[in-house]
Amino acid sequence: MRRTFTAVAVLVSALVMAAGAAVAGQALQGVVSQQPVVWTPNVLDGAIAGMAVVGDIVVVGGNFTTVADAATGSRAARRSLFAFQLGTGRMLDFAPELNGRVTAVAAGPGGTVYAAGTFTKVNGDVWPGLVQLDLATGGRVAGFTSTAGPGQIRTMTSSGAWLYAGGSFTTISGQRRAGLARLSATAGVVDPGFDLRLARRDGGTVKVESVAVTQDGNRLAAVGAFDTAAGMPRAQLLLADVGGGPAAVSGWSTDAYTRKCKALYDSYLRGVDFAPDGSYLAVAATGGMAGPTLMCDSVARFDVTGSGVHPPVWVNRTGGNTLWSVAVTDAAVYVGGHQQWMDNPRGRKNAGPGAVPRPGIAAVDPVTGKALAWNPTHSRGVGVEVLVTCSAGLLVGSDTDQLGRAYHGRIGLLPATGT
Repeated sequence: MRRTFTAVAVLVSALVMAAGAAVAGQALQGVVSQQPVVWTPNVLDGAIAGMAVVGDIVVVGGNFTTVADAATGSRAARRSLFAFQLGTGRMLDFAPELNGRVTAVAAGPGGTVYAAGTFTKVNGDVWPGLVQLDLATGGRVAGFTSTAGPGQIRTMTSSGAWLYAGGSFTTISGQRRAGLARLSATAGVVDPGFDLRLARRDGGTVKVESVAVTQDGNRLAAVGAFDTAAGMPRAQLLLADVGGGPAAVSGWSTDAYTRKCKALYDSYLRGVDFAPDGSYLAVAATGGMAGPTLMCDSVARFDVTGSGVHPPVWVNRTGGNTLWSVAVTDAAVYVGGHQQWMDNPRGRKNAGPGAVPRPGIAAVDPVTGKALAWNPTHSRGVGVEVLVTCSAGLLVGSDTDQLGRAYHGRIGLLPATGT
C-alpha cells in the first residue's frame, strides 16, 4: 500500500513539472483517482472556504488556526490563510496576519493571490475585506488598492486582466455595485463598464454565491439571490458576455429556478462551473426535500449556446441533501456537499428507487447525467464546499477529515490519472 501512495505522489509531481503551472479550470483527461495522495497538509480546526492554484502552489483560505505537516505531524499556526506546494505538501512560510476569516481566494499574477473575507486588518494595517498578497513575503501588494464592504465577498475568480468578485456587498472600493463587480487585476480599480444591475423584487439584499468564467474569458456565469439583471428576469442564474467592451447580460436564460424550494432560502443555488470548452455549465443546489419536479438539492447541466429560455439537459437529485460545490472537466461533473446519495429523485432523506450511495462527493456523467461508478467517499459534516481542478487533479476542501476512507484534515487531492 505504501508503494501505491508513493507512486501516486511521483505521478502528481510529474504532472506538475510537465505542466509548468497548475492552472485552475484546466481540462483533465479521464476521471481522477479515488485514492487521495498522502502528502496534503492537515488543517486541524475550522473549515475550508476557498482554494486557488498559483503555479505549483495551492493557497487555502477559511476560518482555521492550525495546520500540520502530513508526514511529520509538526504543527504551524496559520490563521485563515496558508499555502503549500503541489507534489510535496511542503508548507510555505507564507503567513499573513488577518484578523478575521477568509471567505474566498483567487490566483493573482506574478506569484500573488487575492484573499477576501471578514477581516478588517492585514499585517496590522487597516485594510478591510479584500487584499492582494505576495506569496514570497506574505506582504500586501501596494499597487492593488481595492477594499470591500459594507457586505462581504463570498466568491472570486480571476481571468486575464480582471478579478471578478461576488457576494453580499453593496459597494466595493467606494463604487456602488450590488453583489457583483469586476476589478483590474493589478490595481483593483472597479471597472465602470461592468455593472449588471442585479436586483431582488422583494427589495432584499442581493447575494452572489458563486461565479465562473470560461477559459477564453468571454462569458461569465453567476448564481445567487437575485431575480433580475439589467432589468431582465434572471432567477438565481445569469450569463453575461464579458469578452470585449462593456459587459452585457446575455440573451440566454432559464426559468428552471423560478420556483421556491423553501421560504427560508433567498437562493438555493450554491455553485456553478463551465465545461472546459465553454459549451455548457453545471449548477449545484441546496433547497430541501421538494420532490422530483423541482430543482432543489440537485446538480443540473445547461447548454449555453444560443439565446432564449433553456431547460436543463439533465438533473441529478440527491433526495434531500445539500450540494455546495461543482467542478467540471472533460470526463465528469464533480459535486461536493453533505449528500448521501445521487440518482435519487424520489428520495426524501432516504434512498429512493435507483439511488446510489455517494457520501459527500460524487462524479456525474456529463452526457447522461447519471452518477459514475467513482465513489471515493467523504465524511459529511457541513460538507465539501470547495472543489478546484488543476493539472494535478481535483482539490477537495471541507470541514471534516475523512476522504477516500482515510484521514485527511479538511484538504485532499484526488490525483489525475491521465487515462
